[in-house]
Amino acid sequence: MNWTDISAFQNTLQVTMDWLKELNAELHRDDPRQLYRMLRAVLMALRDRMTVQEATDLGAQLPLLVRGIYYEGWNPSKTPTTERDVQSFLNRVSENLVQAVDGDPEEVTRAVFKMLQNHVTAGEIEDVKSNLPKDVQALWA
Repeated sequence: MNWTDISAFQNTLQVTMDWLKELNAELHRDDPRQLYRMLRAVLMALRDRMTVQEATDLGAQLPLLVRGIYYEGWNPSKTPTTERDVQSFLNRVSENLVQAVDGDPEEVTRAVFKMLQNHVTAGEIEDVKSNLPKDVQALWA
């Protein structure tokens, strides 16, 4: 058996690459590793700020490979985190970015949120937003 012929793996790799290309179109970075770090930084900050139930509801709508990135290192007993304002949330995103390379946390967050809106159901996006402080909600397109 050729192990690379498992269609679920091929499909999730293609979808993940499409998501990274979409981020590239928004952020104009040509380095897939950098785009991966950006996606990861925002997804983890978002995941940690939500209730366990809402985090898993969002995770269920992510492609298999992105879902793995999203859940990497997650400790549900330490969520939700307590950021109450946009700067605290962006600081959490920033902790996961390589500042000299990855750029502005707000720009990255807005781009990832926009991409999520393109791929996750509108109802789920509204549920996610309702778990966030009002000024963090303003980062959504």
